[in-house]
Amino acid sequence: MATHNFSIEFFPPKTPEGAEKLRVTRAKLSELQPKYFSVTFGAGGTTQQGTLDTVREILAAGEEAAPHLSCVGGSRESIRAVLGEFKAAGVNRIVALRGDLPSGYGASGEFRYANELVEFIRAETGDHFHIEVAAYPEVHPQARSPQDDLQAFARKVQAGADAAITQYFYNADAYFQFVEQTQKLGINVPIVAGIMPITNYTQLMRFSDMCGAEIPRWVRLKLASFGDDTASIKAFGLDVVTSLCERLLEGGAPGLHFYSMNQAAPTTALWQRLVR
Repeated sequence: MATHNFSIEFFPPKTPEGAEKLRVTRAKLSELQPKYFSVTFGAGGTTQQGTLDTVREILAAGEEAAPHLSCVGGSRESIRAVLGEFKAAGVNRIVALRGDLPSGYGASGEFRYANELVEFIRAETGDHFHIEVAAYPEVHPQARSPQDDLQAFARKVQAGADAAITQYFYNADAYFQFVEQTQKLGINVPIVAGIMPITNYTQLMRFSDMCGAEIPRWVRLKLASFGDDTASIKAFGLDVVTSLCERLLEGGAPGLHFYSMNQAAPTTALWQRLVR
């Protein structure tokens, strides 16, 4: 696993208690020696300060941190200011996203698409930042067609992205098919697989409905059959996701990006299975 690009994602805590919990979680997960920790960014910049504070703490602990930067609702001036703050804080890596449009949100500021944000970051800061962008093996829920989605991804890479992280998925074939299609377009940046541990059935269903990630029918039915038996849900989920990760790495995925949900145990359990 050491040769792979292995990273872990957090979201910025909203309360002092949440911040303290995250410190404990991060201390445990840093023992796994990920390449970096990424920190998400609220729609319309609602958690911008929280993102920066969390990133500063990670950097101060001697780890590499990659803040998410969403351009929804952002102006060139506001994004320029954020880039300046990131640079001043010692950030060298950014996850550049369009971000989700808040409901009822019409225009999305001066940047409509992530490729415009990537282009702007490159124009403003040259090669200072390693830029990661999002990829959607199962097609972005708002894309007009799979072909459109693939072209949107290609534009982000052409604009200067160094690598990509996928939305989470449970169907390895969707990932391999996506990578194959990008290679046919001449895109050869690393596409790291996004991994969501399975620990809670209702939460997983809600997230997956929102982001368009498909839960295979057999997995869904099995999870539903456990009812409130959380131990069985976690044990089954660990088996399913471990075999997914093994298949991805054996099939040539350059790495894994774990959506930790600010918890240490699920990612640690997966990691231990993968390195044994």
